[in-house]
Amino acid sequence: MARKIRREVPGPDRRVDLALARERGWPALFAPLAPPLRLVVEIGFGRGEFLQHLAAQSPQVAHLGIELSWKRALKLARRIAVLEGGGNIRLICARAQDVVAETLCPGSVEAFWINFPDPWPKLRHHRRRLLQADFAAQLATRLQSGGALEVATDHAEYAAQIHRVLSAEPRLHNHCAPAPFLREAPGRMRTAYEEMWRSEGRALHFFRYRRKTPCG
Repeated sequence: MARKIRREVPGPDRRVDLALARERGWPALFAPLAPPLRLVVEIGFGRGEFLQHLAAQSPQVAHLGIELSWKRALKLARRIAVLEGGGNIRLICARAQDVVAETLCPGSVEAFWINFPDPWPKLRHHRRRLLQADFAAQLATRLQSGGALEVATDHAEYAAQIHRVLSAEPRLHNHCAPAPFLREAPGRMRTAYEEMWRSEGRALHFFRYRRKTPCG
C-alpha cells in the first residue's frame, strides 16, 4: 500500500509559485529582510540540508531554493516550518531555467550553488543537462560583480562538459585557475549525496567561478 503524502505545512509555508515570483519580485517576497537584498540561490536543493546550512550561517541573507520535484519542495517546506528560523528561506518548484530567466534581475545574485546535478549519462540525454552554454550565460548575467558560481559533480564526463561550458563564458573567471576544478573544497558542507559518492570511492569535482568585475 502506497504511503500517503502529508501535504499540510505545520507552520509558515516558505514556498512561492513562479507566477507570484514574476509578479512581486524577490525583495518583496523576502520582506522584512532589509533592502538592498543579498540573495543566494541553490539550484536543485534535493534533501535541503545544504540550503538550510547556508541560511543558518547567514541569517541576514536571503536564500532561494529551486527544485523541480514538488515532493522534495513539500518535504523541505514541512521541515523548515517547524524549526526556529527559516524566515530567510524561500522555495520554488519550477524549472531552474524559467526561474532564472523570469524572476531574477541582472546583477541581483550574490552566489549560485549547484550541487551534483543529474549527469544524464546517456549520450542521447546530454541535451537535458543543466549546465549548457545558454544557461551559463543566464547565470553569469544574474550574478553581481564578483558574485560566485559554485558547482559540484561526481561524474567525470559531465565535469569535462562543465569545464568546457563555464570556461567559454566570457563573463566568468575560473577561481581555481590554472586548475579546471578542485578535488576538495575545504570548509564546504558535505551533503548526504556527497557522503554517499565518497563512500563509493567516486572522484569529486568542485568548480568555483566568479563574475568578472568591470575592470576585468
